[in-house]
Amino acid sequence: MANFIVGLTGGIGSGKTTVANLFAELGIDLVDADIVSREVVAKGTPGLQKIVEHFGDEILLADGELNRSVLREKIFNTPSEREWLNNLLHPMIRQKMLNQLQKANSPYAILVVPLLFENGLDSLVNCTLVIDISPELQTKRTMERDGVSAQQVQNIMGSQASRAEKLAKADDVIDNQGTISELTSKVVSLHNKYIKLAECT
Repeated sequence: MANFIVGLTGGIGSGKTTVANLFAELGIDLVDADIVSREVVAKGTPGLQKIVEHFGDEILLADGELNRSVLREKIFNTPSEREWLNNLLHPMIRQKMLNQLQKANSPYAILVVPLLFENGLDSLVNCTLVIDISPELQTKRTMERDGVSAQQVQNIMGSQASRAEKLAKADDVIDNQGTISELTSKVVSLHNKYIKLAECT
């Protein structure tokens, strides 16, 4: 297991994936919570089976995969259902992420988690890196990327820790409002810092 783990987070549309990929290009192993959360409910998994038992077959697409939009509708306005789903999936996701971190063999590893602080997963990492942009840019980028309304973006942002909360908890912050070359140089400088920290761990 990589003996030094960086928790990478940021609000929706902040550029977490772009930053994570820049670290990957430097040879760093990534464990991505979004990918893991899809894997634990893939076709044929115990996770999906339990969801079907709870919500019924209407939760499935014709090919047997999870129908995410139906699931979202079922849990979005019903806190008890959302809690049931979180109680089912969070332990599975956490365990699978730990298993993947165990296999990491780069000098340090990056755990990419949108809700790092909200779900208490910062307890798994040695330091935290927040990707920060203004709420206006966050809204604009997410609308362009996902084809959603400003209201939908506001709703998602409202369900995440505030910008101030994230920045207060961050060990490191990357301001991602500039060019890709500026971003790359920030990543390289943090990469060198993390390698030194990992050597001391």
